[in-house]
Amino acid sequence: MPRRRPLVFRFSAALLLAGLLFAGASFAADKPDAHSNAVPPDSAPVDEPLIREMKRMADVYALAQAYEADPISPDQAIYQGAIPALLRRLDPHSVFFDPGQFEQLQQMERSTSKGFGTIVSVLPGRVIVLQVTPGTPSGRSGIAPGDEILAVNNIRLDRLEPEQLIQLLTEAKQKPAQLYVRRQGTPNLLEFKLVPEEMQTKSVDRAYMLEPGIGYVRVVSFEPRTGALLHEEIEKLGGAKLKGLVIDLRGNPGGVVTAALETCALFLEQGQKILSVRGRKTEPQDQKVPYANQPYKFKVAVLVNEKTASASEIVAGALQDHDRAAIVGVPTFGKGLVQSVFPLAEKTGMALTTALYYTPSGRSIQKPFHEGDFALAATAAHPNQQTEFRTDNGRLVRGGGGITPDQIVEPAGKNRLEIVLEGSGVFLAFATEYSRDHKVDANFEVTSSLLDQFEAFAAARNIQPSIGEWAGVLDFVSMHLKAEIFNQTLGVEKGDEVEARADPQVRAALEAVR
Repeated sequence: MPRRRPLVFRFSAALLLAGLLFAGASFAADKPDAHSNAVPPDSAPVDEPLIREMKRMADVYALAQAYEADPISPDQAIYQGAIPALLRRLDPHSVFFDPGQFEQLQQMERSTSKGFGTIVSVLPGRVIVLQVTPGTPSGRSGIAPGDEILAVNNIRLDRLEPEQLIQLLTEAKQKPAQLYVRRQGTPNLLEFKLVPEEMQTKSVDRAYMLEPGIGYVRVVSFEPRTGALLHEEIEKLGGAKLKGLVIDLRGNPGGVVTAALETCALFLEQGQKILSVRGRKTEPQDQKVPYANQPYKFKVAVLVNEKTASASEIVAGALQDHDRAAIVGVPTFGKGLVQSVFPLAEKTGMALTTALYYTPSGRSIQKPFHEGDFALAATAAHPNQQTEFRTDNGRLVRGGGGITPDQIVEPAGKNRLEIVLEGSGVFLAFATEYSRDHKVDANFEVTSSLLDQFEAFAAARNIQPSIGEWAGVLDFVSMHLKAEIFNQTLGVEKGDEVEARADPQVRAALEAVR
């Protein structure tokens, strides 16, 4: 799908809303990071009722600006008031971007983000460094795995909930930050001043063998190079010689549709339909696998969950409809809206819903709206009128929004003791001490002696379960100890691999491709 440069509207802040109302749109990409053509306002037919309503709005704004007790900010009135209120009536995903938000959007399109180069574990009131990337601001400053970040920009972390911690850390990455750190064996707090840098994000961030002949790859988003990166990782694992592959799309929010199309083409035959696009102002379009395509032939399973959305649902739906992969997990999010992005004046922008995505069998990916009375004027028909569809082999698949897996597998549950152990940070604290005093390699295993040491370590921190309770969580404890020790000695990738092997959803997907 060629990406053509869109028309850029030039309006003053006071006239910006009028420009938005006259804007037309065409098919672009599923995530608001791709642009589309737009119909210039002067080519649109004159709408007399609209002109009258715009004049009424201008009169209201002029009166408020002249007589309101407090001064009115045009940016606040237009950018944060009138425009969001207008878009809110259409659907939950059509949004306006102020200059800061639009810059973040452009960073996503470039697959870059600002950061310091650390991977951290976030617990209630605690942030522990798990991994530091060499050559990044954190790596050059001397921050090390096992360090505990106590304060960021003079804000103490021990008083914050996990959601507040994540918000603070996210905001801190956008500008220079001052960190106070506690390091085991060092009596005084360490102070670091870090300046964030733009870093290339890796959309295919995990790839390894689950067992001989069967690989695992995790795709966390769909960026412009995701298809090529996925192909590279598959080749490293063995390429066409593989017996099977598990593709993990859990938590993948979507991204660039062209990357999803390229991903599907790695596994589908030439000429097979990947998706359809239908909307009120767009010509119906089918996207098919290019001719002369040479796909992989090994078995495939795709892991999905409630946070699998948009472009990742396109991949899951296409592979399911063509009976090319077993879909494992829980039903996906259900976001199948085509959104065109329009750059506007003052470095702002707007993402507008212009059509819907449909899987090869005709299923709409978009779930029905239940949040207010949305108009969804871009669509040609209700997105979920039909509920039953058939795959290439005649299997029944359900519509109604999102992708329902072929095999429903819930994530692992936790009992009370497991929740306490995981939330207390005791695994992380024990692994930090152990890693400081022991050399660890890939053959490391948790022994009964180490479990006894951990039990005493937990008891010293007032975690004292009964003998029966402790016996019931030994497998859970062994897995988490190994994962945390690997996190701090061999890298987070190795720790993730340990957790994946114990994951019931991964194990079900593995069984599906054996």
